[in-house]
Amino acid sequence: MQPPKPAPRPGRVSLRRYARLFREDILSAQPGHLYRAWMAEFRTPFFRSYLCNDPALTKMVLKDRPDDFPKSDRIREGLAPLLGNSVFVTNGETWKRQRRIIDPAFEGGRLRDTFPAMWAAGQAAEARMETLVGQTVDIEPETSHAAADVIFRTLFSVPIEDRTASRVFEKFREHQRAQPVLNLGAVLPLPKWFPRFHSRATKRTAAEIRALITQMTADRMAAIEAGTAPDDLATKIMTTRDPVTHETFDTAEMVDQVAIFFLAGHETSASALAWTLYLLALFPEWQDRVAEEARAHLGDTPEFGTVSRLRVARDVFREALRLYPPVPMMVREAACPEHFRDRDVPKGAQIVLSPWHQHRHERLWERPDDFDPGRFATENGKTCLREAYMPFSAGQRVCTGAGFAMVEGPLLLAMLLRRFRFETVAGRPAMPVAHLTVRGKDGIWLRIERRSP
Repeated sequence: MQPPKPAPRPGRVSLRRYARLFREDILSAQPGHLYRAWMAEFRTPFFRSYLCNDPALTKMVLKDRPDDFPKSDRIREGLAPLLGNSVFVTNGETWKRQRRIIDPAFEGGRLRDTFPAMWAAGQAAEARMETLVGQTVDIEPETSHAAADVIFRTLFSVPIEDRTASRVFEKFREHQRAQPVLNLGAVLPLPKWFPRFHSRATKRTAAEIRALITQMTADRMAAIEAGTAPDDLATKIMTTRDPVTHETFDTAEMVDQVAIFFLAGHETSASALAWTLYLLALFPEWQDRVAEEARAHLGDTPEFGTVSRLRVARDVFREALRLYPPVPMMVREAACPEHFRDRDVPKGAQIVLSPWHQHRHERLWERPDDFDPGRFATENGKTCLREAYMPFSAGQRVCTGAGFAMVEGPLLLAMLLRRFRFETVAGRPAMPVAHLTVRGKDGIWLRIERRSP
């Protein structure tokens, strides 16, 4: 049995048809040969794009020459109302300055400091799951709730039940429903002055979220000045000075960064955790192994050293990220003319890097569509882990929260599975679709049972 995978589109389609398919789902809009191709070219009247699966090309773009391949401005078109000028969408010196301030908050020692907050969010998730025992539920809202709780506890030292935090969470869900994946500016090369035609709901919900985050950020700034601020991620980021300019983020800049922390840290973690639970329901022998490991190593109090002992949970989570990378595609732009695999790539061309396709590439991975957490102990698995695995991107633009996610994911997984069993639901199979992240087309439905002592 293989985990669900969307069928690729059949044959060639017009640009208009492709745009409609893309708007419905990024994954099924792509042709099947991308799972075998090292590179593919896509031409429109407005731009050219090149999807690169060749590990040598992805290494060059992400690691060897990242400044020659900045993040495409087309990515920010649909996200601009919410994310402003955050680190996710900036390039050049602005981006480098932002990373110099943000990165210290996510270094190894700081992960240890945030662990008790993660643990508390895990305990809250266990308590909520207890109320669902014996029920069939869409697990995605539950993992979204848990991931958002982790973000608020580690960033602002408040649980998601906090009034402002809960309103941000609710408004973000409303924003997701209002925001299409394909904005006009992502397809057409529009001048900066040309209106982007974001819907009223998109602009309204983005403004409401940013107003709430502004309130939280201003309150924290006041607490820092008064000497009463907790030592959490928000305080660390807001008090860190750029070692080059010696400046800190002002409130407006911090609002941009908090918006992307919430989007990236909550949305991607929720996707990864939901798919991991679904995979374990499909393969109960692996679920039992994670549960046994969790019961052997997790105690009643948060101990950071426990994470290194959750090896099965780590490999299961890593394999789920391979099969269902939360961000399925990344887009860069060629800053100058290039030559890829005997093809001329013009300046301004869109360079698409697809974790979804590279993680399932038939010429790279053994049994690429199979769920096998043990693959990372094989030579093929080790090689691909180094050269063809990028759920958090790679190089200088690797997700600053990658280490954070690889602690959070296995920990929450272990905490839930030591107490609960997750089972598939007859007649409700999951099917991945991708908009901002990879989610279930009609949800991810599971039955929750209490695990026997």
